[in-house]
Amino acid sequence: MTHRHPYPHTDLQEVAHRNTTAAQLLAALTRDPLPLLPIWTHVIAALDDIETLIDEVTGLRAELASIRYQRANLLAAIRATLAADHDGDDDPLYYVRDELHAQAHPAETAGEGQ
Repeated sequence: MTHRHPYPHTDLQEVAHRNTTAAQLLAALTRDPLPLLPIWTHVIAALDDIETLIDEVTGLRAELASIRYQRANLLAAIRATLAADHDGDDDPLYYVRDELHAQAHPAETAGEGQ
């Protein structure tokens, strides 16, 4: 079963490119004194904020991917625990404990199972 994102990702590189182009165009328009200069200044400042927002969204996407990965691992551990319990395993909760330990101490478990 293919899992699709519930919403499409915006192409942040394209957003950044359009932002740069718009900022350059507005900078060119403000070279000559215009009665609208204060308005252009506010628009340019707003465009400058876009780069910061792109960086923040990029970080949030990475964090979301990590959380989804952890969730999937926990779900797999829960399913393994239920199957082990069904099979009469002596310690069916081993899988959940192991995954919780792996998520709490990622440096200790890095590279294991590869």
